[in-house]
Amino acid sequence: MVSKSMENLVKNSSTIRQMFEEGNNLIKKYGKENVFDFSIGNPSVNPPKELNSSIKEIVDNTDSKELHGYMSNAGYEDVRINVANYLNNEFNTSFNKQNIIMCCGAAAGLNIILKSILNPDDEVIIFKPYFMEYRNYISNYNGKIVEIEALEDFTPNLEDLKNKINEKTKAIIINNPNNPSGVLYSEDIIKSLSNVLYKAQEKYNHDIFLISDEPYREIVFDGKKAPFIPKYYNNSFIVYSYSKSLSIPGERIGYVIVPDEINDKENIFNAISIANRILGFINAPSLMQKVLSKLLGKTSDLSEYEKNRDLLYNGLTDLGYTCIKPQGTFYLFLKSPVEDEKEFIEKAKKFNILMVPGSSFACPGYVRIAFCVEYEMIKRALPKFKELAKEFNLGV
Repeated sequence: MVSKSMENLVKNSSTIRQMFEEGNNLIKKYGKENVFDFSIGNPSVNPPKELNSSIKEIVDNTDSKELHGYMSNAGYEDVRINVANYLNNEFNTSFNKQNIIMCCGAAAGLNIILKSILNPDDEVIIFKPYFMEYRNYISNYNGKIVEIEALEDFTPNLEDLKNKINEKTKAIIINNPNNPSGVLYSEDIIKSLSNVLYKAQEKYNHDIFLISDEPYREIVFDGKKAPFIPKYYNNSFIVYSYSKSLSIPGERIGYVIVPDEINDKENIFNAISIANRILGFINAPSLMQKVLSKLLGKTSDLSEYEKNRDLLYNGLTDLGYTCIKPQGTFYLFLKSPVEDEKEFIEKAKKFNILMVPGSSFACPGYVRIAFCVEYEMIKRALPKFKELAKEFNLGV
């Protein structure tokens, strides 16, 4: 028999994945050019050309036993040194190999941190709207989820945070820029958030960790930049994935930063390294560690996403739809023209448009549109969005 906990998870399997599979079925039925699948954040731009050449070079010039064997659970030392040096150049930090733990993408990074810091019934705060898997990651380690309401512009409601933070609060997870809203938390927001956390630590006399999930760090628009969290709050972790910046989500590679300023740093670093092992990851993929070490500072052509954003946002708002212009990521959070966004989504399927309900991100009444698709697909989709708008008397 399947466990009760997994029974529920299977029953409530990811809406994003369900929509993705539905899209594949529609493509078989109507042809790829007639289906407009905006459901999943699968990068549409190609990885940088150096990716494949680096793989070939490493495979051809590295001893197989060395390349494919075990290493420290935290990852290859030379890779961690290279990552640390890159970050130091980017953010004026002083990291070394003992600040970097290589992991199997951001999902693994979040899990190994939560495994290392949570005791049963510790509370973890998350800001609406949020990536749906956060709930599962927290529940994996018997943590309790506390949700914070968003303001109208989808930035964190810090007054609600002040009311809900308490002696059981162990960590806060932020995702900046944010999936699904596309909102970028500014430096002022991060400073204000840090101030709330410092006061709470002093009041309750225990550590409260800020975990910043940053797979979209480089995907920001209009010349903006995401604040680097350790500069503002000592008890912070950075979780990073190369899935989006290098367009390699299937390779599962990223890192965790454990700054020197974090309390009990050495024990926490060791705990996270061991969590890598005991959760079954063992270590990050050996080949991809070596590959990304050669690609530090390289990205895919991320400018494509800003072009897509502009076309989609301008096109939808011209049709009468309501949404906030994304400042980062490759997602647009659209207000449903009817209260039940699932009704809107079902109607959209009539035009072969696939979107994800906002209720999947704890924010009903909205839908998420992933615009990491081909530019031409958005152009083909806009007339269908116009037909959809007429179904709800928008723009008339």
